[in-house]
Amino acid sequence: MEYVSGIKLRDIFLDNGNWWRLFLKHRNLIRKSIIINVLKLLVCRTAFLGYHCFICPNGHKSIKAPHSCKSRFCSSCGKKATDNWIKTSLNTLPDTVWQHITFTMPGQFWDFFWVNRYLMNKIPLIAANIIKKLSKQKGYLPGIFLAIHTFGQDLKRNIHLHLSTTIGGLSLSSYDSWVEGGYFYHDTLKKMWRYEIISLLRREFKEGRLRLPPHLVHIKSYDTFCSWTSQFYNKTWVVHLKEQSDNMKANVDYLGKYLKRPPIGETRIKKYDGSFVTYEYLDHYTKTTHIMTLPVLDFIARLISHIPDKNFRNIRYYGFLANRVRGRLLPIVYGLLNMKRTFKTKVYIPWRKMIKNIFHYDPLKCPFCNTTMIWKYMGLPFRTPLYFMHKEIAHGYFPLLC
Repeated sequence: MEYVSGIKLRDIFLDNGNWWRLFLKHRNLIRKSIIINVLKLLVCRTAFLGYHCFICPNGHKSIKAPHSCKSRFCSSCGKKATDNWIKTSLNTLPDTVWQHITFTMPGQFWDFFWVNRYLMNKIPLIAANIIKKLSKQKGYLPGIFLAIHTFGQDLKRNIHLHLSTTIGGLSLSSYDSWVEGGYFYHDTLKKMWRYEIISLLRREFKEGRLRLPPHLVHIKSYDTFCSWTSQFYNKTWVVHLKEQSDNMKANVDYLGKYLKRPPIGETRIKKYDGSFVTYEYLDHYTKTTHIMTLPVLDFIARLISHIPDKNFRNIRYYGFLANRVRGRLLPIVYGLLNMKRTFKTKVYIPWRKMIKNIFHYDPLKCPFCNTTMIWKYMGLPFRTPLYFMHKEIAHGYFPLLC
């Protein structure tokens, strides 16, 4: 089977039993969250998950609208989740000046976070506290949201954070005024970030919680580990600051594409011939597009490694956007910024409206009489959990909609 356009991740996983072969080869290394998300991708919009049946009142036509898997690893469901998040954010975030900051670390540290996945829950707070500390010196509490990113455009490991912060915020004295912010200085941010990350690793090692990557297992003492990490004080740490902007929509759209979608968009996959997958990626340093070809099992392995653990939150909120205070503080922010807006916790775009927006047609309009179809019944999903039908699903043995 060869694909050169319209390539779907699902087709690649199912073809020749690719996913099942990879699973059998590395079953002891594949996390359960990976298995569940892959299975959801494979059965998305099939009868396995159930469907709603709609009929024309005049009896001309009926359709079955399949249920989606709602996995972030699924391109279509990830697109819907991203659109909902962007819509919610545009209706929630204050219309003021923002700055986007990317925090990276040397590649030698990435393996620590891969074998100690709990550390990924610690670094967002570190980055947010740096911004809050610098903002506190200027007398205000900012609004911060960020996303944890584990991959680069080429799908290799690359642990970094995308953070957006308001330039200005609520007065720390009484929360009754808006304080205009200034600039964050690159050198200051870089030094604080570098110190906190190295201190985190040293602290975890000292307390006996840190597993070392295979190439560093020879390090046994805390002094030796401190000596090894000291070299990174002399290396370049990239903290990239974009220009401050009052274009909130551009800021949200920029971060939105990183949040709830799979690591690679299907449009970037250029060819699959049954043995190799070819995809393109952008080199952010040279601003040039490159082509990479990988054996299909290597491509799948590289892709699934970035699936987060169950209940892992890719998006975090801090400052006056923190979940525990936003209900109280956001209305104050809206008032101080003269924004005619009421706080909404979540915006949901129904599937029918989303199809209208994207494909410009109404899926529930009968093509014969132009009447709106009505709901007739719901086809129930299979009761057997996905995990217990792993082999069958991996080989494509599941019912499709008629």
